[in-house]
Amino acid sequence: MDPNGSNGPLREGFLVKRGHIVHNWKARWFVLTPDKLLYYKYKEGKRDSCQRGKILLKDCLITCPFLEYENRPRSRSPSPAGSAVVDWLVFMQLTLTRVDALTLASALLEEGFLRTVGLKSMEGLRSAGLSEQFMDDSTALYSFSDSLKKRGSVKAETSLSAVELSGKVRKKGYLLKQGHRRKNWKVRLFVLRSEPAFLHYYDPTRDDITPVGGFSLRGCLVSSLGDNGVPSGVKGNIQGNLFKIITKSDVHYYIQAPSHQEKMDWIDAIREQT
Repeated sequence: MDPNGSNGPLREGFLVKRGHIVHNWKARWFVLTPDKLLYYKYKEGKRDSCQRGKILLKDCLITCPFLEYENRPRSRSPSPAGSAVVDWLVFMQLTLTRVDALTLASALLEEGFLRTVGLKSMEGLRSAGLSEQFMDDSTALYSFSDSLKKRGSVKAETSLSAVELSGKVRKKGYLLKQGHRRKNWKVRLFVLRSEPAFLHYYDPTRDDITPVGGFSLRGCLVSSLGDNGVPSGVKGNIQGNLFKIITKSDVHYYIQAPSHQEKMDWIDAIREQT
């Protein structure tokens, strides 16, 4: 349905917006029209009918730091800086955030897939704990080991969180997830990874960018739920586009997608990893 007149929306879905007065982050439902971007509050699985605000697109300038990275000149040095390694891990979608990239780089350093070059990176290795061994620093230099190209060679001693987050990102996007205890619906940023196959979800309104939850996809069952009626186990207002994931340990996750197409895309992507 077009919330602003005769022209239908070009695109709609969840985004996270920072407030103008209180600089906190809130999940909002955005609707893109040819000349403006509208946004609405989304609560308990239902979009408010009252528009919360709009952005006129005429003469707007849109920027994205991660897209700008693609056009940056690449260093030909055999010893890239720590910050360049972190940039590369995020850009290649091996991790979602710089914090995840730092954790993964520290694990790679611990296992010998990365090596220190020079005093700065060596001092960081000697003086820091495991989670901070790798330095996200433009003056700390490192080199890659040839064995990094061999997959599946990370030892079991590597921390579980680093292993879970080391897989390649296959799909990510905003979905609604029902809580297990209160049964309320909240927007979460879902990230699907392969090798190993995990589905993690993040609270997009927090500065803490570690996952708030996640599970292995091995042995999971995923199915689409009909939009007629409310299935058993589901509470609150349901907009539709609902699907369910049952883990190997029989934990049930109820999730809503912004559209039918996105629901089917997520189901197909998850099934490829189960």
